[in-house]
Amino acid sequence: MVKEVQLAIAFADVSQSTKLYERLGDQKARSAIAACVAVMSEATEKYGGTVIKTIGDEVMSTFPTADAAADALGFMQEEITESMSVDGIPLAIRAGFHYGSALLEKGDVFGDAVNTAARMAGQAKAGQIMTTGATVDNLSETWQASTRQIDRSTVKGKRDPIAMHEVIWQREDVTKMVTAVFGHQQEHGRLVLKVGAAEAVVDAEHTAAGMGRGDQNELVVRNSLVSRLHARVEFRRGKFVLIDQSVNGTFVRKNGGQEALVRRDELILEGAGVIGLGQALDATEPDAISYTLEV
Repeated sequence: MVKEVQLAIAFADVSQSTKLYERLGDQKARSAIAACVAVMSEATEKYGGTVIKTIGDEVMSTFPTADAAADALGFMQEEITESMSVDGIPLAIRAGFHYGSALLEKGDVFGDAVNTAARMAGQAKAGQIMTTGATVDNLSETWQASTRQIDRSTVKGKRDPIAMHEVIWQREDVTKMVTAVFGHQQEHGRLVLKVGAAEAVVDAEHTAAGMGRGDQNELVVRNSLVSRLHARVEFRRGKFVLIDQSVNGTFVRKNGGQEALVRRDELILEGAGVIGLGQALDATEPDAISYTLEV
């Protein structure tokens, strides 16, 4: 019997699982992924959800409310992305969910809401939880205050683009975020980031670079003030956007003296300057990340 219900549908999978097999070998990688799937399944049940299916490194679940899905996915991120590693290699997951009308039949779930939830998960990066604007409207005020709209995207089967929101799952901060603009907006070019001998380029082809203490970042800074997934720079609609997702914030000093603290917020970068993860830094200090926008 087919039953139509309102529920939250969530997808979560292990980030870069193929690379885990390359770096760890088949046995260790399989065990690590199985451990992640076990955590994701347990978290689903902990917050009143139902595991619909597991496929390799992915778990599909349903929840009675949008808050329950956010709670479960946040718990998964804390348990896996913040805490788990194998042979010094950090593990991470990406996740997405959507609240809406779906069809239940013989323990499976179908419909447009499923496709939308899968799209949100597909848009997430390691350590991220993505959801829709419609879902945010169904969240409690506390969770709404921990979301920010980052884009609009076209979803298969929908004529109009939908609003995409990132859910900030770290529990240390639940203040509402407002997009910040640092100087003028730049419409093209490439952004070069450097720390020590390491370099990362963000442009239309390479659209993101992560910075933090974890090895999965393009730029790694080993410092107790730096979070594992501290911040990232994205190329978004012709602009270079710094996104902080840390506990201690990210300091940006543009050449010429202006400095900004970005904490669970965004900043559009232009020109050249210095980025300090967790602390303000001068360009001469070893942990300072220089950035240069090349037009």
